[in-house]
Amino acid sequence: MDEEGYFYIVDRKKDMIICSGYNVYPREIEEVLYQHPKIQEACIVGMPDPYRGETVKAFVVLKEREEATAEEIIGYCQKNMAKYKVPTLVEFRQELPKSHVGKILRKILREEEMKKSSNRPS
Repeated sequence: MDEEGYFYIVDRKKDMIICSGYNVYPREIEEVLYQHPKIQEACIVGMPDPYRGETVKAFVVLKEREEATAEEIIGYCQKNMAKYKVPTLVEFRQELPKSHVGKILRKILREEEMKKSSNRPS
């Protein structure tokens, strides 16, 4: 809601991540990541976390001939957003799954991660 009382849709409710009681919208984090000079594409998903409820995971595709570490991306986020929004996990990929019209498929990434976590020994 802005200062005049108008409401704006910022993201899909089903994509919202709840970290330690805070509502985190993936799009807000992605917008910050897209400002990083080494990042070509990014997608944020919420992952189950036993302490926080959910934690933020970033999937990142770097620009050609660029290199970065997870610590570098997390540090960049720490400087540019609220602490509760900062990704705790960063995975670098060559490409992100996309629809036939080029939209990044967050649902596919989330499903892949859930499958991985369900296959891990407890």
